[in-house]
Amino acid sequence: MPHEEMNEKQVAAYLHVDLKEVRKLASRGQVPCRKIRGEFRFRKGDVDHWVATQIPKLDKNRLAKIEKGVSKHHGFDAGELLICPMIPDGGIAVPLQAKTSGSVIRSLVQLADDCELVYSREDLLKEVLNREEMCSTAMMPRIALPHPRHPVPYDIAEGFVAVGVTSSGVPFGAEDGSLTRMFFLICCKDERTHLHVLARLAQILHNDETVAGLIDSEDEQEFRQILLAAEKAVISGK
Repeated sequence: MPHEEMNEKQVAAYLHVDLKEVRKLASRGQVPCRKIRGEFRFRKGDVDHWVATQIPKLDKNRLAKIEKGVSKHHGFDAGELLICPMIPDGGIAVPLQAKTSGSVIRSLVQLADDCELVYSREDLLKEVLNREEMCSTAMMPRIALPHPRHPVPYDIAEGFVAVGVTSSGVPFGAEDGSLTRMFFLICCKDERTHLHVLARLAQILHNDETVAGLIDSEDEQEFRQILLAAEKAVISGK
C-alpha cells in the first residue's frame, strides 16, 4: 500500500541495504522521510518513487538487491519470469512509427489498446503524458521507461509492458541530450508491482550487448527471444 508507514529497519530490509545506509540517506535528506521521537519514519509510496528516480544511478548488483528486498516484502517469487509474461502478443512494435516524444507515447498506448488491455485510452494517455512532463523517463542511454505517476487500476485490464523500437533516435528529454531508440511503456494496477518491474527491467538493460541486440531486432519474435534469454540470465544471477 502506498500509504504504508515504514521504520528504518523495515526500509533497510525492503531495499536490502544496511541500516546505517538508510540512516545516512535519511539524515542527509536524500530519501523522503520525517523524524518522530528520534527515529526516521517513511511512507512506502515515497520510498518507491525515490527508488524509481535513482534507478539510472544504480549498478546491476544494487538493483538485484533492491528487487530481492521488494520481492520478499510483497511475496513475489524473484526466481520467476516477470517482464516477458507482461508483454502481450502484438505488444512489441519493431519498428515503432514515431518521431516525437508525444507520438511515441500515443503509439505505445494505442498498441496496448489494440491488444485489448486498456479500458480508457484517453485517460491512460493523459496519465503517461503528465508523468513525462514532470521529468523525462529517458533514464538510460538510448532507452526510456514511460509510465504513469501512479498505478492506474481503472484504466487497464491488467498490468502490462508495451515496447517500441524506433528506426532512428527520438528526442525524449534525456539528461545528456542524446536521442532515444527503445521504449518500454510500463502500466501496473498496483504500487507493489511497479517497482518490482522497474528493478527487473533495469537489470536486464544494464547489459550493453542485450540492449544492442534488442535495438537491432528485425521483428517481434527476435526481440522476444533476446529479452527472454536476458531475463533468464538476470534470474540466474549471470
